Amino acid sequence: MKSKFLKTSLCVFLALLLTSIINNSSFCQVTGMYVERFYISDANDATDTLGNFTLDPGTVTYRIYVELKPGSRLRSIYGSSEHPLIIESTLPFYNNKDRPNAVFGYQMNKNWFDDNATIALDSWLTLGIGAFQSTKQYMGVPKSEDTDGSFLGGINNEGGSALIPGGILVNNDPSATPALTNSDGFVEATPNLGQWFDIGFKDMALGDTTVFGVINTGSQFVSTSCKLQQNNALTPVISNKLLVAQLTTKGEISLKLNVEVEEPSPTGLNIVKYVSSNNNIIQDTVVFSPFLSYPPLCGCKDPNFLEFSVIYSCNIQDSCKTPIRFGCMDTLACNFDPEANFEIKNLCCYPGLCSDRDLSIVCPGIANGRMGILRMFPNPVDESTQVEWNVGFGESRTELTVSDIYGSVLDRIELQGNSGTQEVSFGHLPSGIYTLRLTNQNITDTGFILVK
Repeated sequence: MKSKFLKTSLCVFLALLLTSIINNSSFCQVTGMYVERFYISDANDATDTLGNFTLDPGTVTYRIYVELKPGSRLRSIYGSSEHPLIIESTLPFYNNKDRPNAVFGYQMNKNWFDDNATIALDSWLTLGIGAFQSTKQYMGVPKSEDTDGSFLGGINNEGGSALIPGGILVNNDPSATPALTNSDGFVEATPNLGQWFDIGFKDMALGDTTVFGVINTGSQFVSTSCKLQQNNALTPVISNKLLVAQLTTKGEISLKLNVEVEEPSPTGLNIVKYVSSNNNIIQDTVVFSPFLSYPPLCGCKDPNFLEFSVIYSCNIQDSCKTPIRFGCMDTLACNFDPEANFEIKNLCCYPGLCSDRDLSIVCPGIANGRMGILRMFPNPVDESTQVEWNVGFGESRTELTVSDIYGSVLDRIELQGNSGTQEVSFGHLPSGIYTLRLTNQNITDTGFILVK
């Protein structure tokens, strides 16, 4: 059985989860969510009444991007009974009702923007593509990464129903730069598209049942049975950001997204579902990602502290207060550690219950003064750690072994003398928890190391 914890964390392992089995096949291909302030409407934009839904000054158009690691492709955005798709605002979303019946961003025709500019600010979901023209596809990218000009603002439209000289969508609010007249957030691309598939967004008459089309208005879309899918999946074209939604509202938005990602593997591509909640995860192919919720939840992201949680996608300075000290906290155990603050019960050793061996061997810290592995530093480790050890007196062969959590020995190091410090390299090993075992004829001692 595979551990969900590795996949649901920020791709780091906690040594305190020794009872879990670590799965190294997934490396968190969803690395973030980027919310861009695409445009802020002004008084000129509010004069346009072609769509029968006026844009109030100060209305914000947001673009939502899912960030992926290189090599991964986005296959779908979806909602299920265990993990609903939730898109909300404190005020209604905007849609220009004069546009043709196109529910999704990839269905938006670039030609529509010429004589009805505010269609370009409509609210919709998509996978990568934000507009098309004939056989051309236009992928959505952050404006800061778009260097091929604009076909949206100013002279690129007719100025709305009031025929504003110089066109509309010209506001250059500093919180939404660069201006739409300079960068429109579209680049022409040639994705290898397959069949589009959607469910849960239309009624039996193919009419919009969401707040993203031309029929309904509202401030909330929640679905436990919807999916928008591109069978060939899509890859970001400039950076690692792939557009999944455009939302226009004067309110504050909040999101909980779920996505399917095609990930590279030694045998081809795996389809992995990333979800915004770490509840109800019962399949190995479902992974919790803290990056799929907005606003982000921030806290302690350092797994070396008790305040750490996998639900955080951003760190708050000084939120990590209590360093974790692993150890046995049972006062009846022979290796009770009064300074430990997180217990791993499998480490507790009890007289008469330690493989029927003598207490002076199993728990030498009680009988003879501390022997065995005295210290490992640093721990967690990136490349290598220093192991301080002591086996007492006498001549005997001493060996230090490195094993994975399945017990497979990965490295053997023969130690010289009765005490010393040995450097052990972990840079060639994947992230995870490993066992260090020190053995000679007098003592066996075990330590655990966390490779980041």
